[in-house]
Amino acid sequence: MHTSPDRILTTHVGSLPRPDSLADLLLARENGDSVDEVVFSEAVDQAVKHAVQAQVDAGIDIVSDGEMSKIGFSTYIKDRCSGFSGDSPRLPPGDLEQFPDYLVQAAAQNQAPPIKRPACTGDIQVVNRLPLEQDIARFKKILAGSTALGGFMNASSPGIVYTSLPNEHYASDDEYLEALGKAMREEFETIHAAGLTLQVDCPDLAMARHIKYKELSDEDFLIEAGKQLAVLNDALANIPPEHVRLHICWGNYEGPHHLDIPLKKIVSLICQANAQVLSFEASNPRHAHEVNVWQEFDLPEDKILMPGVIDTCTNYIDHPELVADRICNYANVVGRERVLAGTDCGFGTFTKFGRVNPSIAMEKLSALAEGAALASKRLWGS
Repeated sequence: MHTSPDRILTTHVGSLPRPDSLADLLLARENGDSVDEVVFSEAVDQAVKHAVQAQVDAGIDIVSDGEMSKIGFSTYIKDRCSGFSGDSPRLPPGDLEQFPDYLVQAAAQNQAPPIKRPACTGDIQVVNRLPLEQDIARFKKILAGSTALGGFMNASSPGIVYTSLPNEHYASDDEYLEALGKAMREEFETIHAAGLTLQVDCPDLAMARHIKYKELSDEDFLIEAGKQLAVLNDALANIPPEHVRLHICWGNYEGPHHLDIPLKKIVSLICQANAQVLSFEASNPRHAHEVNVWQEFDLPEDKILMPGVIDTCTNYIDHPELVADRICNYANVVGRERVLAGTDCGFGTFTKFGRVNPSIAMEKLSALAEGAALASKRLWGS
């Protein structure tokens, strides 16, 4: 994992807003319309090239491909594996259900992703390896021509696919989860073998509490989340933890979030992941106070924290001095060498979804880099 002995390094959660021209192509494919594959490939090439350069220009050290080729972070697997078909009803977050007028308002404000959520209706098997191969080859080529310190690539956890795309085929949900683990193992290992840091996106370990499992108690949710983590760890068994980042969040949408499970209730669980870096929301008004969790919890020596020090749900550009404060709050608890400055979540978790303007998103990343530089001066005194 990229770390530095003399400054705070910067990165982000992975997804960035797609250009409108590429977004239109992605949505056309999602809707089953015919799309020229050469035109699509060229559009993705240009989008990734622009995204990488924009990250470098903003001062980001460890960059991603922006997930430009994907319709969304949690459902793209349906295009790479057999066994998915149709669509399924959306499960509204429990917090929004308590404010039905705001639920309608949020949907009107582009907080409802325009994507399909098919069900599992057959055996899960990896049948299309080309998209991943193309993503890796494209990103590595563009990364090699950049001045970025390093690169990472996102992949869905088995648990987020399991909680997003319902099972209508396997005899039990446990069997379905295990099948997803086997499929994602191949993707994880392919990314690692290509020499890229793997980031596994695991909102299922937090967000699923107030969506799929909103009828359960916290204790029963932790049992379900433990099953999902066990399958994930099995899928990561052949990858050294120092090459893996784990991202959790409570949902990348502006809303009440008053039903989010507290970090203190899941911290022991997420620290059991076969991943060195733990990425989590730490800037929005519901979770900014949770730095105190790490004051009370004995962080394992092999873990590095990647707190979100930039909010990803509003168009406020976080002030660099505030970003520095947030970074130093964590560095003062766990040590400056064990903090990587990140964002709360992605800026483009789904195509044409989210409230942050694309240009403002890049300015927020610039503020991240400025804040990290200020924090480094405070922490190292130079």
